[in-house]
Parts: sequence; structure tokens; C-alpha cells
Amino acid sequence: MFATRVITRPADAGGERHLAMSDAEFSAAERAGEFLITWSAHGLRYGLPRTLAGDIGAGRHVIANGSRATITQLATRVPRLVVVVVSAPSVALKDRIAGRGRESGDAVTARLGRQVDLVLPDGVERVDVVNDGSVDAGVARFVAAITAADHGLRVVPYPVDTWRERVAYLPADSIIGANDYLGPGRVEIAAAGRSIRASLHVSEAQPALADDEVGLSRQAFEDLGVPAGTRVTLSRSSSPASRDALRAKVKGAVLTEPEYDRLFRDIVEGRYSDAEVAALLVSATRHLGDDEVVALARARSSMMTPVQWDEPIVVDKHSIGGVPGSRITLIVVPIVAAHGLAMPKTSSRAITSAAGTADAMETLARVDLTADEVRATVRRVRGCIAWNGRLNHSALDDVMNAITRPLGIDSNRWSVASILSKKLTAGSTHVIVDLPWGPQAKLRTAEEALELGQLFERVGAALGLVVAAHATDGSAPIGLGVGPALEVRDVLRVLDNDPAAPADLVAKAVAFAGRIIAWDPAVASVDKGRARALELLHSGAAREKFDEIVDAQGRWTSPARPSTLTHRVHAEAARRVGRIDIARISEIARRAGTPVDKKAGVDLAARVGDSLRRGDLLYTIHASTACELDGAASVAARDNGIH
Repeated sequence: MFATRVITRPADAGGERHLAMSDAEFSAAERAGEFLITWSAHGLRYGLPRTLAGDIGAGRHVIANGSRATITQLATRVPRLVVVVVSAPSVALKDRIAGRGRESGDAVTARLGRQVDLVLPDGVERVDVVNDGSVDAGVARFVAAITAADHGLRVVPYPVDTWRERVAYLPADSIIGANDYLGPGRVEIAAAGRSIRASLHVSEAQPALADDEVGLSRQAFEDLGVPAGTRVTLSRSSSPASRDALRAKVKGAVLTEPEYDRLFRDIVEGRYSDAEVAALLVSATRHLGDDEVVALARARSSMMTPVQWDEPIVVDKHSIGGVPGSRITLIVVPIVAAHGLAMPKTSSRAITSAAGTADAMETLARVDLTADEVRATVRRVRGCIAWNGRLNHSALDDVMNAITRPLGIDSNRWSVASILSKKLTAGSTHVIVDLPWGPQAKLRTAEEALELGQLFERVGAALGLVVAAHATDGSAPIGLGVGPALEVRDVLRVLDNDPAAPADLVAKAVAFAGRIIAWDPAVASVDKGRARALELLHSGAAREKFDEIVDAQGRWTSPARPSTLTHRVHAEAARRVGRIDIARISEIARRAGTPVDKKAGVDLAARVGDSLRRGDLLYTIHASTACELDGAASVAARDNGIH
């Protein structure tokens, strides 16, 4: 409601509607306590009726034209005071004041020269409106200001961890009417130039929220990034401009790079529900052409900060994984770096496997390097093996993975866009891709691996990258150790040219290192590259380079070693090993504690093709606690995975 002011001005004086009183009547009313606040200006007395306090108490918002000089006193008489400061340039003010006809000449000059310092007491909010345009523009700005104040709430952290989901909580008696905002849509919460979108819940639980508070879950509070108690505005989130693109994709249409860019940004900003994002992902697994994979990769890369290198060639390697052991990256990087090519390798931690490259490297050194630390390490020793979580982290992946993993949604074509977008933003120029295939691998047949490899190379070329994809044997574990510390033991045996080094691990690592070195114009052939890789390995240069990388990243004083708490699994009959169930071996290793426990895992003794006698050792399970060891042993007792 708009307050009607009492003014010692005749009722027919024109201008605003007001309640007219004589000076004597005004003074009598003031003595009788009939005013909420009074002030004097321009030879007149002004007052706001005391009845307005009753309107405020009844839950109405009162808008009053007041005096700056009364703010401190008025703030003690109302529960919440918002000051909307309307200002305009002096030239415009002079014309407007003269146009009203109530003042002229020196009076206008004196009015323009009057300055009142606006010092707001604690707790009083300020909203500025610049009235320097047309009447319609001024009205629009003023309405927007009071609407924002009307929706003003104090933000507080709410003691609920909703993982990555942003959730806002209002009390049932919220000053903005909590039930008006309930529903399937989201709300936008804004303050200090920042905003987030969140789902809204009404809370009647403890701790109780005040009627002018909005509680934010841990993730929402961190993302908004303002101090507790900050005034925020809450409004219904508008329908995203990219909704037409999402609907089109769900129906199987082909989207362009700009459409994907808008769509991804709206997804990251929380404008879509999980169900809508899941529908998009399901459609993308069914309908995604080559051109769209390129558009996806470019749109994704635009959302990450690129890393710049002053190098003619920056090499990288990626494996789609799924095969236990196979920790060739820790061998390839020092060989390539010893040759002299820059190889800033960023790797992931394990999600469903027994270990990731970052998990293995972390048994020896720091992997959570910043972009600056990666650059410094590569400048110093030509290579690194770092965790990608602090480097080419994608907020889009956070959202997507939270939906795809529990639903089991997977798409090789979507993964190509994700992988190559990260290589592009990491500053890579040449990328080699390992595509293991086998009955239990992510890729089941050689044909499937070949087709995916061709897609990697086509999309890479469209992005300006040199990509070489190679199908490899993924039917059995590579190496003997499955688990971070055990895999690193195998790696060190290879680098030390130890006779006990797994031959399959040596062969695969040298093959990939040789192909990468062949990108050096001075080498220029795979055969020469392989010969160079063997030379660097056998001479000890690769081991020396590996130690330099570990030291540069930050060597641990006490590296993780395989646990001494073990359980041995033996053959129950004389048989020949025809197959090793890689899924079962990974399950046993994870049950033993990997990848969180870097000392845990499975140490294979039997390999495919071995002839075994009854009682021969199949593998040894390592764990750090008896509980985890018993759990892993019980899984192995049901099916040891050696067939």
C-alpha cells in the first residue's frame, strides 16, 4: 500500500494526494501521538499517520515518500526498513522542479544545493534508483526496486547436506508466502551480483527459520558465496531460453554448437530438473551424429579455462579403462619426458575400478596440483602425472555424473566429446587413445573399438588435434597388481628393468611410448620411436626421469606399500587357466578397500595359459583391516574369478 502523507499544505495545492492540516492542527496531532514519524522541509510540516504501524503489523508492505533525515529514527519504529534512494542529474531536477510551478529562481537553486548525507544505521537496506530517463522508464525502475525489496530475505546456512543438489528452505510462515513458491520448478536466489537456482522445500523442523530467513543447503550456500545474514531476493526461475533445444533433442533432433552451449550453461546454472537432464542424456545415447559430437566437444571446452603452453608439441594419453592393472601411464610419461617431449598428463581417480592413474601416482607423490604447479613441473622435468580434478574440472560433468552413474546411462559418443574437450582445454596438440576390448571390457569387440577409434580421430581432427586411437587386448588384467600400491610396484619393476617385471605391462607401455615419440619430427616413424623408448627404458633414463617427476610433484616421505595383512587363494584342482574374470578380480580388490585404501588390492600369481596343480597360488589379497580382508575373502570363496 502507498501511504497518504499529512502535509501543512492546502488540499487543493496540486501535486500528490495528501491529507491537509493547518500548522496548529498538525502540532496538536503530533502531541496526541497520531504520527509514526514527522519532519519539516521547504517551510512545510510532513507526517506519516501512526495507523500505518497497524498495516505493517498485519503483514502489508507500506511504501512512503519520506525524508532522509528521519531514517535513523524511523528504523526504530518499524520492523524492517528499506530505503529506496531515487536520484537524478541536476539538470533534469532543475527542469522538473521548475515545471511543478511551486518554486522558482533562488528557491530552485537552493533546493538543488541542499545536501543531506545519507548515513544508514545497521539493519537498514538501501536500493538505488536512477531516474534519468522517461517517466515510463523511471516507473519501471521504481517498481523493480520495490518488488525486489518485497522479496527480500536473509540467507542462512541450513544444516542439511544434499550432496550436489541445491535446495532452499523457507519456514511455513515466511514473509513471502512459502506455499506460493512450491512446485516442480526452481527458484532463483540473488544477492550482490551473484545468483543460484535451487529447488524449494518448506521446513517446520529444527532449527526453526525466522519468517524473513531462507535456509540454503551446504552446496547451495557454498555456490551462492555470500555471508550469512545477507539480504537476498527470491523469485520463480524463468523458463530457460534453451528449453526448445532440449525438447528438440529429446525428440531426436540434431543440435548446433550454440544450442548446446546455451543448453549446457542452463544445466550448470540449475535451470533444469534431474529428470529433464536425464531425458536429454538418454536421447543423446540414441541420436548423436559425428557433427554433433564435434559441436558437443566445442561447447564443453568453452566452459573450461584453457591452459596455454609455449611448446610446438604437447602430448597426452587417454584410456577408456575397464581393465585391471594396465598402469602404463606411469611408465609412458617418464619415457616420453626423458626423450624431451612435453607431457602434462592429467588423470582421473577410480570411479568403479580398483584404481585410477591418479590413485596409483598418489602412493608416491602429490597429484592435486594446480594449473600453475603443473606448468612449473613440466617446465622443470618435461612431464607430470596429476589429478584432473583441480585442472580441467568441468562443472557440467558434476551435474551429468550425478545423474548418469546411478541410472547407468553410458554413451561412447558422448564420452568422446567429453574426453577431447578436456584435452583441448589442457592445451594438448597430440593425443593417443587406448581402447581395450574384450568380453568384459567396456568395448566388447574389435569392431566396436575400431569404430570408436575412428570417431576419436575424426572429432580430434575437427577440433584441430592430432589423435591416434589404438585397439588393445582387454580380455585379461595387464600386469600382476590390482590396486594402487601393487600397481606401482609393477611399474617400478618395469622402470628398474627387474626380471620380475610383467612382460605384458612392458610391451604395452613401450608400444604406446614409441607411438608418441614418433610424433617428434626428428624421429618420424613408429619403429624408430619404439627403439628410442626401449633405449630410454633399458638405459635407466626413464627411471631417473620418473624420480624427477615424483620429486617435482612432491614426494611423500612414507610412500604407500602393499599391506602385509593378506589372504592367499589357491587352486582347488589341477587345471589350465583359460580366462580371468576381470570384473570379479576388480570386485575383490574393491572389497579389500581399494582405491581409498592404497595399500589394498589383489596380487595375481596365475596368468591366462598357466597350467596349475591343486594348491597352486592363484593370487594374494591385501587389506589393511581384518574386516575388509574377510569381506574380500568371502567374495573370492564364492567365485575366485580364475576359470
